[in-house]
Amino acid sequence: MAKKVLIVDDELNITISVEFLMRREGFDVSVAKDGEEGLSMIRSWMPDLVLLDVMMPKMDGFEVCRTVRADASLADVRIVMLTAKGREAEVEKGLSLGADAYIPKPFSTSELVSRVKSLLETGT
Repeated sequence: MAKKVLIVDDELNITISVEFLMRREGFDVSVAKDGEEGLSMIRSWMPDLVLLDVMMPKMDGFEVCRTVRADASLADVRIVMLTAKGREAEVEKGLSLGADAYIPKPFSTSELVSRVKSLLETGT
C-alpha cells in the first residue's frame, strides 16, 4: 500500500508541483489549502507524512504542528515544514514544536524527495 502524503500549503503553484512530484514517486497524495483544512484532513485521512507550510490563512503551520504533536493518536504522523521562513529562529521553532524536518523554500526537488523517503522508511 502506498504511503500517504498530505500537502498543506496555500500557494497553488507549490502544491501543484509538489503533488506531481510526490505522485511520481508513488505516494498517495492529498492537498489542503490552509491550516484548518490541513488539520481536519490529518485527523480524518491519517497521512504518514505532512508537508506543511508555515505562513497560511486561518491557522499557521506552527499551530498545526503544535496541535498534531499534542494529540497522541497522531504521534506517528511525520511533519516536514516546507516554508519560505528559513531563518534560524523559525527553523528552531519548527523543530522544537515537533517537526521532523524543516526545508526552506526554494528547495531542491531531489532533496525533498530524499528527505520524505528517508522519514517514511526509517522515521528519521
